Amino acid sequence: MIGTQENPLRVAVIGSGPAGFYAAGQLLGKKAQHVARVDVFDRLPTPWGLVRAGVAPDHPNIKAVSRVYEKTAGHESFRFFGGVELGRDLDVEDLRRHYHALIYAVGAQSDRRMGIPGEDLAGSWAATDFVAWYNAHPDYRDLEFDLACERAVVVGNGNVALDVARMLALTHDELRVTDVADHALETLRASRIREIVVLGRRGPLQAAFTNPELRELGEMIEADVSVEVCEADLDPLSAALLEESDITARKNVEILTDYAKRPPTGHPTCIVLRFLASPVEIVGDERVEAIVVERNELVRDDESGALRARPIGERETISCGLVLRSIGYRGVALPGVPFDERRAVIPNDGGRVLEDGEPRRGEYVTGWIKRGPSGVIGTNKKDSGETVALLLTDLEAGCLLDPPDPDPDAIEDLLRDRGAEVVTQEGWEAIDEHERGRGEPSGRPRAKLPSFDELMEQARGADRAGAR
Repeated sequence: MIGTQENPLRVAVIGSGPAGFYAAGQLLGKKAQHVARVDVFDRLPTPWGLVRAGVAPDHPNIKAVSRVYEKTAGHESFRFFGGVELGRDLDVEDLRRHYHALIYAVGAQSDRRMGIPGEDLAGSWAATDFVAWYNAHPDYRDLEFDLACERAVVVGNGNVALDVARMLALTHDELRVTDVADHALETLRASRIREIVVLGRRGPLQAAFTNPELRELGEMIEADVSVEVCEADLDPLSAALLEESDITARKNVEILTDYAKRPPTGHPTCIVLRFLASPVEIVGDERVEAIVVERNELVRDDESGALRARPIGERETISCGLVLRSIGYRGVALPGVPFDERRAVIPNDGGRVLEDGEPRRGEYVTGWIKRGPSGVIGTNKKDSGETVALLLTDLEAGCLLDPPDPDPDAIEDLLRDRGAEVVTQEGWEAIDEHERGRGEPSGRPRAKLPSFDELMEQARGADRAGAR
């Protein structure tokens, strides 16, 4: 029987971000009624996904959730396989030969494009690139952001848009006590940007900010937040919906209305929040010189009844040298796994992977690659719980995989034979300890290693010691 001490449930989790760790934690938790062994694979040498590489450096409290993941990683039946990529070191059929179930938890690794002329000019970037760069993601270490201009434009009305706007406005003293990447700290210190314009295509009531993110803009040391009264005012359709809107949306409107009443204080940097405005073109000869914006009005969609933005024919040109688009993350297909190109997710029914409308035996999905890029970090706990519950239902029904070689050593032998350099949990802990030690003299929570070579070198020492 699968799930006993003699024959434990063997699960491979692909992706070590919040969704992957929550799934592992639920399989290994004290309330688990089955004996399980969970192996978590990640392409990077480091775990935690967007908790490490997506959360803004000045938000250490959000990163504290990693303590939950550390507790899961300390379980005797948990193993971490860092530096292992599906499609390069392993394929799905390899995993099916060694595990009773597979859980895909790879998140959304790309971004949505605006699809407007000039989007590929130098100085036009995905906000996701900027976020990964200042968070020391090794894939983005060598990007070069030119911050010599006086105005930047951020397109989007979600928390990531506010994160990048705030990062451009924080002082060096505010940043130097965070875990921001060293290379980003120096570039941001030399920045000449004095105005950051944040554009939303719909109105204040439809903005996707959370209240704390929006409120903290008004608490910055050397940056004003500017909202024109006409920008904070609701259009008639939104005003009619205000009372029945959720508390977060109503509170956002209150905060924005308060900002509109504030007089400028003369701080050297200003974040300008604008609404009902959509970019239609980025202009410049070889790099970004300006962005053309069209004004919108909100109308009710005849089919869905939702409010959508409709251009009214009025355009303006905003001079700028940097454009960061923050209009959403997008999932990326995995080799050998079904993928819905339109929705950019793995097709699924509550977490069971579907192929041609039918469940793929023993394969599951959780997190953003399951539902799309929505919710906050904690949303993934419930999402993973739903997926794990289906997996355990299928276990009881005898509907999981029947791997020919479930021996825990078999996957290690396979990776070794293929020449993969695996970062173990001990290797990651060595990286973690080293980064914390690097940051301690300057009062930082950690000073991240920004390159694969540096990360691997730290991991190798621990893994060599473990092998002895």
